[in-house]
Amino acid sequence: MEKEIKRVVVKVGTNVLTNRDNRILGPVLRELVRQISILYERKIQVILVSSGSAIAGKEILGEISIKDTSVRRQVYSSVGQPRLMRHYYSLFNDYGLRCSQVLATKRDFDQGKHRDNMIKCYEGLLSEGVTPIANEDDAVSLSMSMFSDNDELASLVAELLDADRLIILSDTEGLYNGHPDREDTKKINEVKVHHNVEKYVAATNKQEGEGRGGMESKLKIAKGMAKKNIPTYIANGKRDNVIVDIIDGKNIGTKFIS
Repeated sequence: MEKEIKRVVVKVGTNVLTNRDNRILGPVLRELVRQISILYERKIQVILVSSGSAIAGKEILGEISIKDTSVRRQVYSSVGQPRLMRHYYSLFNDYGLRCSQVLATKRDFDQGKHRDNMIKCYEGLLSEGVTPIANEDDAVSLSMSMFSDNDELASLVAELLDADRLIILSDTEGLYNGHPDREDTKKINEVKVHHNVEKYVAATNKQEGEGRGGMESKLKIAKGMAKKNIPTYIANGKRDNVIVDIIDGKNIGTKFIS
């Protein structure tokens, strides 16, 4: 029997937040915050893991002369993070809510004082009704302390805070048993950890823009979380009411369970 839902980690990917021209989509952000406000009224705590800072930085700087891809990402993310948070702050304020920013590197999740302090920070924010918005601290992350992508960050946050659900929002409806554009392809509604669905990943995997994640990463993360008894969903973040519908038990996206 699944636990009552009191705490949810929601990860929203770059491809959800941007259009084909790699510009931040204001209406998508607003819909995301609207749903968080509904969960807030239901006494469900939400931790948001948001991509999009690099794209936001690129909107400001345009093309830059830096060739090193890691430094490019650092620069774009450093410039874009305040812009992205300004969007979120304004939208949360519109719904009478408060948000905060929590930046981390992978090493912060190692056992020790950093991890303990991070737990205290998150728990303090949540106890005051503040929605934490987590992202990688790109400006200081080195290759050995970088997350593979924000899917990994979301999974670590979910485990750190003993979340009841992890919802990974992408630009696909979930995991399919073939290429999504084929007429005979169907969405897989539920996956248990022992199901061999890896064979379908190549057909649905895509990676565009500044995002680092793909379906292979999402599948690995989702199964890993399910093994730890945190039911995990992969769903379309551009679908209206997607988060609330998942919490309400509707057949949205692909659900991964133990």
